[in-house]
Amino acid sequence: MRRLLGLVLLVPFVVGFLSPGAAVEPEPEPVFAFTDREITESSGLVARDGLVVTVNDSGDRNRIFTVDPATGDTVGVTHWQGDATDVEALAPAGDGAVWVGDIGDNLGARDHVEVARVPFGRGNRTVRAPTYRLVYPDGPHDAETLLADPATGRLYVVAKEFIGRLYAAPEQLDPDGPNRLTLVDEVLGIATDGSFLPDGSHLVLRNYGQAAVYTWPELRRVAQVDLPRQPQGEGLAISESGEVLLSSEGAGSEVLRVELPVPPPQPTATATPTPTPAPDAAGGEQAPVRAEQRSWWPWAIGGVAGLAIVAVLLRSLRPRD
Repeated sequence: MRRLLGLVLLVPFVVGFLSPGAAVEPEPEPVFAFTDREITESSGLVARDGLVVTVNDSGDRNRIFTVDPATGDTVGVTHWQGDATDVEALAPAGDGAVWVGDIGDNLGARDHVEVARVPFGRGNRTVRAPTYRLVYPDGPHDAETLLADPATGRLYVVAKEFIGRLYAAPEQLDPDGPNRLTLVDEVLGIATDGSFLPDGSHLVLRNYGQAAVYTWPELRRVAQVDLPRQPQGEGLAISESGEVLLSSEGAGSEVLRVELPVPPPQPTATATPTPTPAPDAAGGEQAPVRAEQRSWWPWAIGGVAGLAIVAVLLRSLRPRD
């Protein structure tokens, strides 16, 4: 009975996590498998210039892998200065570079997280990468998703929580920092990766089992689909042509191509390597857009349903005269 009660108490979480309206699982198409034995925990993914870039989960060094999707072979490795704490994410940075997010914090103990702009491509190299400290406005958060707006270059971080939260970095990053993040709105829960469409009109977030598509900057969710099963799906990339790729942790894991309900991209926006300020009408820094649509109602329904079932079970267990 305790096990039954435990399952019942999970009802609101399951309802809120999945939420209604998920479409049929898209049919996956394997593109390649990582052949490099050093790639054991692919956590972030970027597809640019006919190549794929990935990074290992926590425990690895400051390095990224450039992979040829035609073979799955690693064709370049870039190292940069410093020691990694918990690297979890990648985002396109333009001009043959990616943003690397050292943003993981499983214990919620970090007073700041970091992002670095790192070049990728064929050949091995060691570089001095510009690095920036980010600080949350409301205490530490674990995160695995880093986004870069292709039109402005502005960075966004998604906290990996049951109710996901999207935070915006300052439009101009200060290398001396810290750079204070700003809460934008609620998004998909337990997000493990995401990406903007190349034209910046939509963004896609994924977790271990689903993907959600949002308009930008309104952050209106227009689609949610079940994803193909993966050992531990933590990567999502959208190429310049709109091709959607998914990766998973695990040695020799496959990268899958899927069709998601997103509009075809318009001509690719040009990303600025480092976010630059865009003053508003009053001359101040432009604030991030807040979406008006909230997603509390699935949690409320789930909570009421769970409490009702618990009440019925408890009533049935009362001793009878």
